[in-house]
Amino acid sequence: MIAIFDYGAGNLRSVENTLAEIGASYTLVRDAAGLERAGKIILPGVGHFGQMLRALDTMDVREAFIDRIRAGVPFLGICLGLQALFTSSEEAPEQRGFGLFDGTVRRFGDGARVPHMGWNSLEARSESRLLVGLGTTPYLYFAHSYYAPVTSATAATCTYTVPYTAVLENGNIFGVQFHPEKSGPLGLRVVKNFVDL
Repeated sequence: MIAIFDYGAGNLRSVENTLAEIGASYTLVRDAAGLERAGKIILPGVGHFGQMLRALDTMDVREAFIDRIRAGVPFLGICLGLQALFTSSEEAPEQRGFGLFDGTVRRFGDGARVPHMGWNSLEARSESRLLVGLGTTPYLYFAHSYYAPVTSATAATCTYTVPYTAVLENGNIFGVQFHPEKSGPLGLRVVKNFVDL
């Protein structure tokens, strides 16, 4: 079972529509018990880092997320769902991330127009199961003001004033800064690649 986690915000309807379009069955979950039953987990995210992590803590699911990810359950974080995997974010310095990857999510500098919105190309850094069939420099849709650092788990980068992690892939952990649910056929392929793992 693919579980889409519903924390009261996020781009749920678009993600649901994407899964329906590729014929994947899914369920919305809102608690730790739902995460425990999941064969795969998707955490969509739009909005504010602090608000999302506080919502997850209020729902008492932080440890369930971390436990399931560490147990090897395939996880896909979208936008804020990717950023949540890191230690912290400048958007809410007082709020802890999941801490599965070291590093701070940072705001684009003063010279950048934010939010960064629109279609941008990816630059592959390593083999990626998420990007199979997308070509060498696929264009996908981004909408964000903060970016995750480049790490050893970065499978692809995007450059907007600075290079940053656009695709993270490490074992069963996957994250994308772009919005596959708004990226047309290539976005559908990314989600299908995750579903077909």
